[in-house]
Amino acid sequence: MSLTNEELGTILKELRERLNYSTYDVNNLADISQSYLSLMENGKRKPSAIILKKLAKVYNVDYLDLYEKAGYIDLIEDIKKPKIKTVKIPVLGYVRAGIPIEAVEEIIGEEEIPEEWLKGGNEYFGLTIKGDSMFPFFIEGDTIIVKKQNTCENGEIAVVLVNGNDATVKEVKKNEDGISLIPYNRMYPPMNYTNEDITNMPITIVGIFQRLIRDKK
Repeated sequence: MSLTNEELGTILKELRERLNYSTYDVNNLADISQSYLSLMENGKRKPSAIILKKLAKVYNVDYLDLYEKAGYIDLIEDIKKPKIKTVKIPVLGYVRAGIPIEAVEEIIGEEEIPEEWLKGGNEYFGLTIKGDSMFPFFIEGDTIIVKKQNTCENGEIAVVLVNGNDATVKEVKKNEDGISLIPYNRMYPPMNYTNEDITNMPITIVGIFQRLIRDKK
């Protein structure tokens, strides 16, 4: 249960006086003005979480205990949540989600993914979308996280190399005669390839779409 401002102020004053600190001492140690400290100790100001963390360090007490007394329960729950371990993966050069263009292999950035995704030997990389053939599912500037593999299920969105070095992002539809690479923007026609094309051009799956990252700014 959280305390009133007056009750919390009394505790903060007792912690300070227990160490024989003056408000001037606390100002030097925690960079908290004497006037503001007095207002808190008199119950006229509720200290912020940041201020409480500074005071906890100076008074050598658990800042989570002060958070609880001040009623910052949401902050405590967030702090105590198990942290998901992440790893950074490279974001490769632009891949156009339209007419296939030559894949740029330079690394242009990094993205974080859960470390557990790497279990089982899976490899991941990021690609940045350029073009509008997959609109509105993908828009230009989106980053997609791709699991590296050379197969995909019928209907999955995959990164496909055409002619060995031209990369495109499309939904893959398989049939007895070959495959079709389907854009979501109706302004673009499907790209159809026979089984012979798949072998001779070649047409190669390099990864399947896993996650979309969009800058909302």
